[in-house]
Amino acid sequence: MIGRQVLNGLGRQYLMQGGTKVVNIALLGCGTVGSGVVRLFAQNSELIEKRIGTGVAIKKVLEKDPDKARAFGIRDEQLVASIDEILADEEIQIVVELIGGIEPAYSFIIRAMQNGKHVVTANKDLIAVKGKEIFETAEQNQVDFYFEASVAGGIPIIAALKQSLAANRIDTVIGILNGTTNYILTKMSREGLTFDTVLKEAQELGYAESDPTSDVEGLDAARKIAILSSLAFNTRTTFEDVYVEGISGISPLDIEYGRELGYVIKLLAIAREVDGRIHTRVHPAMLKRSHPLAVVDDVFNAVFVQGDAVGDLMFYGRGAGQMPTASAVAGDIMEICRNIKSECPARLGCTCFDNKPVISINELINCFYIRLEVTDRPGVLAEIASVFGKNNVSIATVLQKTSGDLATLILITHEVKEQYLQDALQILKSLDVVAEINNVIRLEG
Repeated sequence: MIGRQVLNGLGRQYLMQGGTKVVNIALLGCGTVGSGVVRLFAQNSELIEKRIGTGVAIKKVLEKDPDKARAFGIRDEQLVASIDEILADEEIQIVVELIGGIEPAYSFIIRAMQNGKHVVTANKDLIAVKGKEIFETAEQNQVDFYFEASVAGGIPIIAALKQSLAANRIDTVIGILNGTTNYILTKMSREGLTFDTVLKEAQELGYAESDPTSDVEGLDAARKIAILSSLAFNTRTTFEDVYVEGISGISPLDIEYGRELGYVIKLLAIAREVDGRIHTRVHPAMLKRSHPLAVVDDVFNAVFVQGDAVGDLMFYGRGAGQMPTASAVAGDIMEICRNIKSECPARLGCTCFDNKPVISINELINCFYIRLEVTDRPGVLAEIASVFGKNNVSIATVLQKTSGDLATLILITHEVKEQYLQDALQILKSLDVVAEINNVIRLEG
């Protein structure tokens, strides 16, 4: 048995194992990401120890399927059946929550902090809903709470916003934050396939869940942009503050016409501060082909940031998957180990010190792409233009595609307040010459 010696540090403990300082951690969950963390610390243990100056030992694992954990090399003596066994163990300093969902993850995290343990999580749902309570508990108990893996997998965007870009006033964060939807739109664009066809293929390949609602309806991206908005603008943004539209209504025709006009379609998560107010939204957008995000394809994620000092930045990489996410989790664990070693816990706490109001989607000003089917006869375009004009909507570009008795009109507007456009569209729907308003997509970049 390895001899142990306790070293005191800020009221906590190091363990000496075989002459090496060790920080003990506990994993809550040993599924895809948890097993990745196990694998990463095993394959890079020597490098990790040299970089942080301590060893990292997985002392206990809470997993509802013990056989799954054993398959990844977890020994029986590491397995526990209750969170209480972890909370009662004074040698465990970091709890890593990887079970997902709101409960019991939230209760486990709060109890761990109340027992003086630092916490790492990849749980975007929990932070977007319960972030305020978690940060307050961390501050009250002077423990670290790190969550890099909750947004964009292996892309280090949270550390960048909290540390590297902390001197900047950030005015814009735009992200492609969901690999499933990005894969679907990329495939539709390349091969001219329908949404339903590509979604089925994505499910067969494992890129989409059997119930894809959270991804394709924009809910996953909305939770992530709520987190990034809170960090960028120092004001609490919750999931309920985010306007959300999904991609299920995107047609190959929209992609084709967008290409003709110089745009690609992406599901964008957008957060901006305008005159001391913020807005956050997730929706499909026509993005200029010259924009850096326009070339982000397949399952990749990217985040575009604009700061007053640094200018434009883009962070690009794998936004999900076992090892990219495990990389972010392991990085957080290592940073907390450095804090423990330097006796400076709770160094990076909550930065939501402002309370900025949220701008309604109806107040936003955008350019729009509109595709509609109309009766193909003289005077129709003038009638439609008249409705737009009376509602302060100015048309910048018009394309017409004729087929039989109907014509397809593709319109690009100048900048207009969202409410004005919606008012005009309601009137257009009542006109006899308008067969259908097929789609309305905002423009970005």
